[in-house]
Amino acid sequence: MARKMLKDGEAPVVADDGGSYDYDLFVIGAGSGGVRGSRTAAGFGAKVAICELPFHPISSEWLGGHGGTCVIRGCVPKKILVYGASFRGEFDDAKQFGWEINGDINYNWKKLLENKTQEIVRLNGVYKRILGGSGVTMIEGAGSIVDAHTVEVTQPDGSKQRHTTKHILIATGSRATLVNIPGKELAITSDEALSLEELPKRALILGGGYIAVEFASIWKGLGAEVDLFYRKELPLRGFDDEMRTVVASNLEGRGIRLHPGTNLTELSKTADGIKVVTDKGDELIADVVLFATGRAPNSNRLNLEAVGVEVDQIGAIKVDEYSRTSVPSIWAVGDVTNRINLTPVALMEATCFAKTVFGGQTVKPDYKDVPCAVFCIPPLSVVGLSEQEALAETKNDLLIYTSSFNPMKNSISKRVEKSTMKLVVDAETDKVLGAAMCGPDAAEIMQGIAVALKAGATKATFDSTVGIHPSAAEEFVTMRTLTRRVSPPSKPKTNL
Repeated sequence: MARKMLKDGEAPVVADDGGSYDYDLFVIGAGSGGVRGSRTAAGFGAKVAICELPFHPISSEWLGGHGGTCVIRGCVPKKILVYGASFRGEFDDAKQFGWEINGDINYNWKKLLENKTQEIVRLNGVYKRILGGSGVTMIEGAGSIVDAHTVEVTQPDGSKQRHTTKHILIATGSRATLVNIPGKELAITSDEALSLEELPKRALILGGGYIAVEFASIWKGLGAEVDLFYRKELPLRGFDDEMRTVVASNLEGRGIRLHPGTNLTELSKTADGIKVVTDKGDELIADVVLFATGRAPNSNRLNLEAVGVEVDQIGAIKVDEYSRTSVPSIWAVGDVTNRINLTPVALMEATCFAKTVFGGQTVKPDYKDVPCAVFCIPPLSVVGLSEQEALAETKNDLLIYTSSFNPMKNSISKRVEKSTMKLVVDAETDKVLGAAMCGPDAAEIMQGIAVALKAGATKATFDSTVGIHPSAAEEFVTMRTLTRRVSPPSKPKTNL
């Protein structure tokens, strides 16, 4: 997760130039980072305006909505679909607990879609009310930068307005992209996948990251046949290799067909659906083809080059440790900077920005021990360093503790699916460097573990903590037996 920095270690000087502006802060983009930055700045007494595109579940150059990707076409609707898909396994498991389910269980995709849409519409309104209650001026339209202190907003009717401001905060996020192969127009991205009018019976997914494995779990859980293609040997590149193996095994155990080391070369329309050709010469037919192969920063229409804001080769805005761009009055947070592309990280960056510029505090984001979760079924959640990262960063031996067990619920339901937990410990300092879990409630458990790591907990701290019984979480404080000791020169495989 690379970060673009200008000058490290230098605190920004927020000068009072005595200029007269319409606003102290103008924010482009009302997603998580933009809303947090504007609210916090307004709380410090700044006069703030924010612009955002008109609401629509599927984004485009001219459609968006308050709440941004996470709320409208990302984390929130995705999690709603994960909940919906999880019931299939619950129904199966319930039979061994005495629930007699006779006959077919019918599923209504349109009902879930309708309720999902109602929820994101509600949240879009909540974000507007939050901004209004904070005294932030909301302007509908697409923002672009004219100069270091001027933003032009193109409104839905095509009219343009210019607003002067002492500071500009860019929080425009990112957008899903399509792989450039013949027939790519037949594929969809996660935007469309969250709003399909019909549930596919045959789904094919290209990609091995968060979105790919999550939608594989969603569609399989809702009854579709799912094929997942990815270039590496295992999905979720960048995560701990051992945990990636567990996820792959669970996906297969749930009936998802995995195609590692395989790419797609062509899509074409047929009477029976979309014909997909792989780089190994295989052909498949699918109702839906999802490209989950990455996202690009939303920076194209901001006029950054003209005003001197530096971007990298993919269009991500370069910033320093305080989220300041190469133009001192222009700042950027969230996915448009391509640092750690997670909603809570955008919130952290925006809060630090507002405190630094308007709160009289010099605060920079802390990217150490940021927890995250992948909501496949069952989910994976991690915090701190993976075993591979720890081997690369530490000079000391590592102590690896793992526990793989059949959850109590599965012992009754007869589901063959183990939960796996892992701790990576520095052998010299006893400090816990990383933790991971794949299993039910992993994200809920890992949030608490993240607090422990942030506080510098040692393995002895974990061992001295009394567990909650019976629970899966107690395994983290009862792993006494060393699984293996690893020395830094023993480099693990990194090209899976």
